[in-house]
Amino acid sequence: MIFLLLLPASLLIMTFFSYPIIRYGWLSMHASSVITGLEPVYNNGANWYRLISDQRFWIDLFQTTRFACLSVILELILAIFIALILDQRWRGRGLVRALTLLPWALPTTVMALGWRWIFNSPYGPIEQLIQILGYDQINILSDPNFAWIGTVLADVWKTTPFVTLILLAGIQTIPEDLYEAFRLEGGKPLSALMKITIPLLQPYILVCLLFRLAQAFGVFDLIQVLTGGGPSSSTESLAMYAYINAMRFLDFGYSATIMMASFIILIAAYIFSWITLSKIKDLTEA
Repeated sequence: MIFLLLLPASLLIMTFFSYPIIRYGWLSMHASSVITGLEPVYNNGANWYRLISDQRFWIDLFQTTRFACLSVILELILAIFIALILDQRWRGRGLVRALTLLPWALPTTVMALGWRWIFNSPYGPIEQLIQILGYDQINILSDPNFAWIGTVLADVWKTTPFVTLILLAGIQTIPEDLYEAFRLEGGKPLSALMKITIPLLQPYILVCLLFRLAQAFGVFDLIQVLTGGGPSSSTESLAMYAYINAMRFLDFGYSATIMMASFIILIAAYIFSWITLSKIKDLTEA
């Protein structure tokens, strides 16, 4: 019965996503650039050999993974606590819930422009505050050690409301009787969080993890507007590297190879996350 309910959506997804994936896979086995007159020419998988020895690809993979993991972890932690606060009964809760969704509703480009001004040196508010406190300028977006942290902060601010919305819906499905029984047995609020809320939220956490991992791993517009991949390519993502190869160098074959490699790595990350959460669930239920 569940399979029949999922069948229409599955067919729709397969219809719209199968062709691009197949096309990318086919193009990754061909040279298609200015040298070939933009005509695909089979090259015996030379793009993949080039990818393996491409140091820039591995650096961008590390930077993308670092960005995705830190962003998703911070969003999940913050979203759990925000959802718990929004689930409480207090005056003005409805208004605060609506305002909480505003960052997520903003277009990413507009949000990134706002954060670029916030991080601006020397006129941004962060740099101004640092000067008032008597410290030297940080130059956040000009320093490779700080620029990637700025992109993480902007992404967390943008997408935490999305994760909060899903987790809030999950919290509201937990029966209040469980908490009342736990309190009668002398349980503390923190213990209730760890023994009731978190275990019962695991399916919702998994959904958030899969959604956000895919979005964060494919980040492009935020990086493009906020840092342009700089400074010194320290914030360049795999999606941006693929874009550069396709639109700047007109090397569509290698760009497709980068995207296919990213897709394979993302699927592997999905499987790892699924197995890890399943083992955690088994341990908590044991």
